[in-house]
Amino acid sequence: MGIFEKFSLAGKVAVVTGASRGLGQGIAIGLAEAGANIVALSTNLSNLGPTLDQISRINVTVLPLTCDVTSDEHVSAVFAKIMQEFGTIDILVNNAGTTRRAPAQDYSDEDWNIVIDTNLNAVFKFSRAAGRLMIEKKRGKIINIASLLSFSGGITVPAYAASKGGVMQLTKALANEWAQHNIQVNAIAPGYFATDTTKALLDDPERFSEISRRIPTGRWGNPEDLKGAAVFLASDASDYVNGHILVVDGGWMAR
Repeated sequence: MGIFEKFSLAGKVAVVTGASRGLGQGIAIGLAEAGANIVALSTNLSNLGPTLDQISRINVTVLPLTCDVTSDEHVSAVFAKIMQEFGTIDILVNNAGTTRRAPAQDYSDEDWNIVIDTNLNAVFKFSRAAGRLMIEKKRGKIINIASLLSFSGGITVPAYAASKGGVMQLTKALANEWAQHNIQVNAIAPGYFATDTTKALLDDPERFSEISRRIPTGRWGNPEDLKGAAVFLASDASDYVNGHILVVDGGWMAR
């Protein structure tokens, strides 16, 4: 197989959580452009419209499904539907995430639990369900979405930092266990991207300027910037990459 063929995802089935907007939308479109059939998940099916419109222009199949990633019943139903429609899962991208901001001393249990359930518990549950299927066929790719806050603590986002630190360690733990089954589990740690999650930072002139000054590339990222990393980690080209956290940050961590 030539090197360019190794990057092809033709005929693969890729599941992307939180595919309606932002980074999840960009990743779903990038995987489709590489040839993968896409299972696009969102808590609200109507929100998937823009993603479906763009993927519909590509010669792949796309299956939109409603899913609350924190619901065990929803997760089970999604995997049953995927197996019914495709009979297999080749790639899982655990992208769905949320954040709640407040000083740590004022942080509520409700906010803490919502963020941990969405950003960490759901990643494990989706990975466990996909892993069982991938172990059976001795092949699979799981891509988690970590964060710069997998490495640092952030400000007024204790649950988010804890969850993303957990995602990094979970990625390594699953890679250790499942490498023997030819399953690669890796994560992408995006830097500062202009999305709904970072709106509070974008709207704060002081924080926006402070962050922007540290990015050597001189700009915040956009969803297009994650396509290449996602395709690489989803493809045969990354078969010897496992338990890795790939930082895509415009050079932030190097500064």
